[in-house]
Amino acid sequence: MPWAVGGLRLGRDWVAAPDPAALRTRWAALTSAEGAERDRLFRPSRSRTPAAGAAALPGQRSAATARFTDGPGPCPDPVRVLREPFDEQWLLPDQRLIDTARPELWRVLDEHQLFLVETPEPLVTAHLPAGRLGRIRPLHRRPGGAEPNLAPGLLPLLGERYGGWVTPEDVLCWILAAGRPGPRGYEVPLAADPLRWRAGLELGHRLLTVQLRGARGGEAPRLPGGRRPYVRSAVTAWPHEVAYDAGSETLGFGGGTVSPVPPGAWEYEAQGVRVLEAWFAARRAHRDPAADGLEALGPAEWPQAWTSELLALVTTLALLADLAPERAAFEPGPSLRAGELRAAGVLPPPRWARRPASVLDHQEEGPGGQFALL
Repeated sequence: MPWAVGGLRLGRDWVAAPDPAALRTRWAALTSAEGAERDRLFRPSRSRTPAAGAAALPGQRSAATARFTDGPGPCPDPVRVLREPFDEQWLLPDQRLIDTARPELWRVLDEHQLFLVETPEPLVTAHLPAGRLGRIRPLHRRPGGAEPNLAPGLLPLLGERYGGWVTPEDVLCWILAAGRPGPRGYEVPLAADPLRWRAGLELGHRLLTVQLRGARGGEAPRLPGGRRPYVRSAVTAWPHEVAYDAGSETLGFGGGTVSPVPPGAWEYEAQGVRVLEAWFAARRAHRDPAADGLEALGPAEWPQAWTSELLALVTTLALLADLAPERAAFEPGPSLRAGELRAAGVLPPPRWARRPASVLDHQEEGPGGQFALL
């Protein structure tokens, strides 16, 4: 996957939140403020200030492009993003508010796209990654699922080697099953044995299904009957901490309880942090005494939607924990040699494959309503 893009740098935490209503409240507070108070709430950086102009993000045609001080415009509709590993939140898609928004990623964001995020354990999402995650590799270089982000010639070579049609998503599934961090970065050996390829493909498809969590019209993964988490008691107060009882497999927060929560789900870590603890911390952030300005604006009561998201997250982590031993034990066997890939013209990938494709099918609006010149 030659084309890789650095992660988005938001520059200010208030532009993203677990609750879309909170983002609209923050927008209203910012736009109603004036002068020095607006500057304080905005939190200017070298890249973005209220007086700086910016182009509309591709695909977000409702976004204003006038300088914020001249006319903020209406609140843009929040979009779903992946903020942290397995934590889907919301973002205000206004490039005037984001230090480094990566427009090249927004241009290829659609219902066909998937993003591979380079973390110690590879992570795939259908949402735009917008956090401190790692380098991002889109599966497709163009909208509509056109032109895979793969080294030219790779798919025909694999199809001939394995005796069947190989799709870009197959390669993505193989990466999930066989990829490992190495001394030269993330390394993905390609199996020489068709049987090992098919075994890795089967494991990778299961991993992908769990990670996508029903995105792109798929069915959300479920645990077998008897293992599915349920709300045993409703939340009665704002959860200031979360507790886990391994004996009863119960998660307690704000007077509410959810069970069964398998130990594997509670202990599941990403980037050295327990995912469930980080998920709760993100939803308590606006209640932190240290929160200031727009970051302190959020729901006064625990939204019921968050409990539903929690149940889905527990399911995802439990299933991934179940698959972890199988993935750790998977051996791709003997690999295709680099000489064979070079002879087929796959390696090294051409320079153009490492850059974004030209995907403009309409004129994009630049700062101040001008058309963008790209």
